[in-house]
Amino acid sequence: MARRRRNILVPEARSAMDQLKAHVAGTASPEDAKFEAAREVGVPLQRGYNGRLTSEQAGTVGGRLGGNMVQQLIKMAQQNMSNGHK
Repeated sequence: MARRRRNILVPEARSAMDQLKAHVAGTASPEDAKFEAAREVGVPLQRGYNGRLTSEQAGTVGGRLGGNMVQQLIKMAQQNMSNGHK
């Protein structure tokens, strides 16, 4: 079964979201972010076919990266608020 890509609420924001993923993961590209997150949590994610990963393993990668992204967004919002931006 092919993986379904979720539609982003604001399609124009995809590029910025991809850049945020790379920034949070500390990687040069958004594509490398998921592999870095997988490595950090011990999930054997490889480029190409990953049919042997369990749902639990795959969810660990997305959850870790998503949680870090939320933390980073909160920090950015707090910094903007303290600098007088609304």
